[in-house]
Amino acid sequence: MSTNNTYDVIVMGGGPAGSSVASMLAREGRQVILFEKEIFPRHHIGESLMTDTYWTFRRMGILEKLTDSPFVRKYSVQFANAAGKESRPFYFFEAVHHESAVTWQVTRAKFDHLLIDHAADQGATVHQGVLVKQVLFEGDRAIGVEVQMQDGSREKFYAKVVVDATGQMAMLSNKFRWRVRDPKLKKAVLYSYFKGAHREPDLNGGATLVLRTEHGSGGWFWYIPLEDDITSVGIVANPDYLLKGRGQDLAKIFEEEIAKCPPCAKRVAGGERVDKIYSILDYSYRSKHNAGNGFIIIGDAYGFLDPIYSSGVLLALKMAELATDAIHDAFQHDDFSAARLGQYQTKLDRGIESMRKLVYAFYNDGFSFSGFLRKYPDERFHIINLLIGDVFKEGVDAVYGPMSEFAEIPPPLYEQLDGTLVPQMPTGEESELLLTAKYNSFDDRSQVQTDGAD
Repeated sequence: MSTNNTYDVIVMGGGPAGSSVASMLAREGRQVILFEKEIFPRHHIGESLMTDTYWTFRRMGILEKLTDSPFVRKYSVQFANAAGKESRPFYFFEAVHHESAVTWQVTRAKFDHLLIDHAADQGATVHQGVLVKQVLFEGDRAIGVEVQMQDGSREKFYAKVVVDATGQMAMLSNKFRWRVRDPKLKKAVLYSYFKGAHREPDLNGGATLVLRTEHGSGGWFWYIPLEDDITSVGIVANPDYLLKGRGQDLAKIFEEEIAKCPPCAKRVAGGERVDKIYSILDYSYRSKHNAGNGFIIIGDAYGFLDPIYSSGVLLALKMAELATDAIHDAFQHDDFSAARLGQYQTKLDRGIESMRKLVYAFYNDGFSFSGFLRKYPDERFHIINLLIGDVFKEGVDAVYGPMSEFAEIPPPLYEQLDGTLVPQMPTGEESELLLTAKYNSFDDRSQVQTDGAD
């Protein structure tokens, strides 16, 4: 029982990582309190799920709610090159003969609301509209948090474990200066929503489409079908190309880029844009450590990876699941040290690196899955497993041996940077790009988000 504002676990942040860890811990007998600074529903990007989320959803007990939802079913991923040539769809059921081979395309406002409500249904105490002002420490050990309640009053809460799921605010990794930027994965994003845009009548109607843009942009469009005949469309490209020197009219830039991408242009031609232009500067990064004495870091607070393969929610859920196991183990041994709480970091980083290698391959000029698979057709199964998100099993990296003939495969992030911390806040020209992204003279429909695309 929780008494005097004392719980087993405090969770900071109610996004997919925080809500999921709260659900699992509460469902499995822990006294959990969650604090979320916003009041849901709220807009977020990162709408395409990977199918391996199924297993975490099942552990959370939320599969029935998802099955009964209006979310579009996703059976595949398809790619198109800069010339508009489209690949054969990668159907997940080619590799997985189970109901987990189908997942969902989700409107994040509804999906995240579903997750946080589910955490409360499982027995977690959930507070929305409550801001965590600081994590409380006794020596080097986290012992609780001080929060500002909705009425403006301050309260302190205590727990054996504090979970940092604060997204890209990354409260604790920023506090300890643990965040490391990926030197090559710096992108700008523009996106919006269309009603009535084209979608296929068959299983491909729910596919995530990844549509390359012309060479020089270093970018691609996502095309994600959502419920109510809404389609999420966004471009990810090098910031210097997408924003620098092109003025403040983001709608004009967005329309110009769609026109340069024939597979995207033909699909949105019959639709109508029904929302503002959103803009993000996207940085891939990771924390040097995933835990300290009395605390653990998960979700975007731990790391963010380029959204090309929609890995954000998958990694958030897998981190939540691994954190749940580590926290249970800590209680069983009455040991809340960094070593015990952070015991899964090697496994976690191995999975993230597997996906990161695939991201780097995509951004290599001239790389295409169709070209790779023409020479190595037997690797199709392994590619599908990566697109499913099955990145934590042994041997998943075997595909990168033959793939290295077609693309540069990077060393692990920490080796690549030789342990050097990369500045967290944009400076110089990056600040100018932020200002460019903030204002849209076309219809005042833009906003800057500091959260990632997943």
